[in-house]
Amino acid sequence: MISANAFSQQPVASTASAPALPASTAGKRVDAYLKAFNSGDESLMRQFFLENVSSDSLQQIPMEARLGRYREMHSTAGSFKLKKVLEAADDRARIVVDTANGMKLLMEFQFEKTEPHKLLTIGLDEARPEDEGVTPMKDDASLAQAAEQYVSKLAQADDFSGVVMVAKNGSPVFQKAYGYANREQKTPNTIDTRFNLGSINKSFTQVAIHQLAALGKISFTNSIKDFLPDYPNSEAAEKVTVKELLDMTSGIGDFFGDRYDAAAKEKINNISDYLPLFADKPLEFQPGTRRRYSNGGYIVLGAIIEKVTGTDYYSYVRSNIFAPAKMVGSDWFPKNSVESSVAVGYTKMNRPGMTQPGKERHRNTAMLPQRGSSAGGGYSTAPDLLNYTVALQTGLAPETFDGHNGFGIAGGTEGVNAALDWDPHHGYTVIVLSNYDPPIAETIAHHLRALLPQK
Repeated sequence: MISANAFSQQPVASTASAPALPASTAGKRVDAYLKAFNSGDESLMRQFFLENVSSDSLQQIPMEARLGRYREMHSTAGSFKLKKVLEAADDRARIVVDTANGMKLLMEFQFEKTEPHKLLTIGLDEARPEDEGVTPMKDDASLAQAAEQYVSKLAQADDFSGVVMVAKNGSPVFQKAYGYANREQKTPNTIDTRFNLGSINKSFTQVAIHQLAALGKISFTNSIKDFLPDYPNSEAAEKVTVKELLDMTSGIGDFFGDRYDAAAKEKINNISDYLPLFADKPLEFQPGTRRRYSNGGYIVLGAIIEKVTGTDYYSYVRSNIFAPAKMVGSDWFPKNSVESSVAVGYTKMNRPGMTQPGKERHRNTAMLPQRGSSAGGGYSTAPDLLNYTVALQTGLAPETFDGHNGFGIAGGTEGVNAALDWDPHHGYTVIVLSNYDPPIAETIAHHLRALLPQK
């Protein structure tokens, strides 16, 4: 499970009236953001964005849009005063701030998982009393009670719709469904409702590659060209290895962008349908020199799996991962599925990363491809994901798969958010699946993880 290694370094200097942020790269970025915001100087805010925000995020949300939002926020809040640090790690931070106009806000910063840990997103919400601090529960019974109280408040406020499960040693100690799988038809979510997982599906692709490597059908040092000789970018085909695709150090970018936006989403139904959206584009950097999140790289891995196995990606995963793991409710459903067990996604977003508070939720169907891929977009249930973690402990993946030691993974897009935290050493698994916008599932997972009894 991802460890929140907060405060492992000397803290950033602070006054008696303000708590300390850790002197990590991420902690310093949060401190710099607060100073730039409070300055009221738009040029300093621009400089902060240029120096601290990842290039991918800057492309998704242009500078002028960021500065426009800054002006609006500054005119409303006035300033942010750090009140409490809830969590601070290399890849994320959660803080509570007081505003000059008397509000108390929860701020959530997401950073790149590897150096230089540049900023990806900033989430802003009204702070709740529990954001002042979370105390681990003494036992599983009190954990279940605290989880129910916390999630029920979010569901009653219509901030959450989905399923929550906390398990110990493979058995649920708390599980409950909230909200509707289909708001128009008033179909309630159940424990067995199938939710879009977003990028959590990448874990299945990783297992598949490791399975095939264990059989000698793939080597991690193989290049793309070894399997896909007609790959459109000859430089990528020659240079990029399977390991670099897995590690997201390939230099291959994303399939989301102008081509995806312009494409007929109903025609994106197979792995091969995704390749024209990105495969001919130049590498963003030389393979192995940097790490950048790459949906495109995981599409290429899906194409390699198909070439090596002689079957389609979806069939391979069904037969070699879902079936042995007893994941009976998992699959890649078409976006207009009429099955009542498949949750419809609802969003307030009008473009990636931009949420309009107060706007009515609407279906996310128009934004989705017809079917998900090896990069994400498949569906699963909370019981299936629990079975997945159990199967990983009993031989589903070879020892080369580093997920055996646990993981914290998430996926999200418009109307889709899922989080899976698994710690085989501590014994707990936290699963949150939602058909609402990010970061609600991740926020709940973080909170529940803090409630887990400590040995």
